Amino acid sequence: MIILRINGRQVELESPTPLLKYLEQLGVSHRAVAVEHNGVILERDAYGATTLKEGDTVEIVRMVGGGATTAPKPMLWRPCAP
Repeated sequence: MIILRINGRQVELESPTPLLKYLEQLGVSHRAVAVEHNGVILERDAYGATTLKEGDTVEIVRMVGGGATTAPKPMLWRPCAP
């Protein structure tokens, strides 16, 4: 069992877990999120090489858009629930 912090919450995983597998377990597309791993914002092409380990700190945010208006709204990032 490993313990890490994801989006400010303590999370327990059975063992070190590939980031892409964890995102899949959350039901989140890796193309729709930004990930910060131990203080470093990851490029999407690094997701496959990243494994979540004991003591890691991770922030996962998902991009969401607003409804149509006369002026375009900026895209917002929201945390993904662990």
